[in-house]
Amino acid sequence: MELKKESIQMLRVKSKATSQVTFDVDYNVPDAKQDVGRMIQHKGQVVMDEVRLSEGKAFIRGNLNVDILYVGEEEGKVYSMGAKLPFEEILNLEGISGGDKMRLKWEIEDLSLHIIHSRKMNIKAIVTFYAVVDEIAGVRLPVGIDEDSVSVKKKHLRLMSLCVHKKDTLRVKDEIPLASNKPNIAEVLWSTVEVRGLDLRPEENKVKAKGELFVFVLYEGDDEGKPLQWLEYSLPFTGEAECSGCGEEMIPDIEASVVSQGLEVKPDADGEERILTADVVLELDMKIYKEEEHEMILDVYTPSRECIPQGKTEKLESLLVRNYSKCRVGDRIQVKETQGKILQICHSQGHVKIDRSQIVEDGIQVDGIVYMKVLYIVGNDDMPFYSMEAMIPFSHIVEARGITEDCRYCLQAELEQLSTTMADSSDIDVKASVSLNALVFCCREERIIEKVEEKPLDMKKIQSMPGITVYMVKPGDTMWDIARRFYTTVEEIKDLNELTEEEIESGQPLLLVKKVSC
Repeated sequence: MELKKESIQMLRVKSKATSQVTFDVDYNVPDAKQDVGRMIQHKGQVVMDEVRLSEGKAFIRGNLNVDILYVGEEEGKVYSMGAKLPFEEILNLEGISGGDKMRLKWEIEDLSLHIIHSRKMNIKAIVTFYAVVDEIAGVRLPVGIDEDSVSVKKKHLRLMSLCVHKKDTLRVKDEIPLASNKPNIAEVLWSTVEVRGLDLRPEENKVKAKGELFVFVLYEGDDEGKPLQWLEYSLPFTGEAECSGCGEEMIPDIEASVVSQGLEVKPDADGEERILTADVVLELDMKIYKEEEHEMILDVYTPSRECIPQGKTEKLESLLVRNYSKCRVGDRIQVKETQGKILQICHSQGHVKIDRSQIVEDGIQVDGIVYMKVLYIVGNDDMPFYSMEAMIPFSHIVEARGITEDCRYCLQAELEQLSTTMADSSDIDVKASVSLNALVFCCREERIIEKVEEKPLDMKKIQSMPGITVYMVKPGDTMWDIARRFYTTVEEIKDLNELTEEEIESGQPLLLVKKVSC
């Protein structure tokens, strides 16, 4: 008995691992750099040099790059320097091989710097690596049988099928000319480049991206005395990545991460250092799904022979909901009295960290923090620049009606907006907008028929059954089940009982005639 089948693609986790790398390094200030008097701000970035997979494990190698903005010990001027901390790590991933593809993410859990003396500092950090290896599993659903004499019981399913699974990079590059009232750039001391409000949407054979680059630059001017200057820019951008096979109606699950960022200075047409070039490379892990309708066969029978379906249980997924939710966060933070009164806020930056997410009634509860740094000026001409860190907690429920513990969800959190304003000379008002985008799948186990074994009927059993009987419908009965049990057909039952539809009610009498002749 030949089954007609339709295929769907499922993405399943083959193996995953988490590993932490701890740094505790005494770092000597390079000879060319000035003595350290006071730390203003620091930042860290993980740069991967090598990722290699083999049987049952993954080898990763790279550097934790730490940038430091500080005040010199003697002159009170502002300087910067960078430290490169190398690492190597092996992650145990059971069942993987060298040809697999791995999703690797990381998070700098803690980064702290302490001055030992003016020429040495201690750097401590914890970097957590999350590795996942996925595999594509094909499931073939039985949807039809060639033989007209065979009755089938079907179930309507609306399922998610994976159409595209690939990685690609998207480069965002833009130039920023200095305003005419700003001096030329002698040296860039500090810079940050952040991507905010990133929107990724599938179109025909491509993924379109739009968002904003937030750029901050602190530099020495080339005027007499090398005055410090700072600039903030917001640069809207659009771009696209090739994605063969995707379409506008499909459902995206795209994770974007910054793999490299930089800011370079180049001369303008007059040869003066007045143009800044911001360059960011995003890695896109693209999983694009399509919703498909299927009429899957659950059971088969024919009165002329015994049919024994054989198969296995598979976990299938359907879309429950997509929800693009926003959470507003606000707080007032106080500056330490020892740092003096705030004259002006130069720059604020931040990111979102999710501490916990869990399924609750009709939603996903998300608890986390907005971690931020604020660079500002105080009324001390000798040491005007200070920085402070703050963590603002938030709790938000992303609506997902009908969600249960059996569901699977993908959650992406991004800092969409961040603003800081002076409430007074010692307090800063913070307002932030966090986007929480959830894609929720309903997971169900279904018995998938792979083949049907045929055997001759058990004639002794059939002979013991009455040729004609009246059956009282029980709760949960269907006409198809009754026809199979009494070796007749649905059409025969409808004709004998003068019914036009297959719907029956509990307690309803049905006249049944066995179709198999003994």
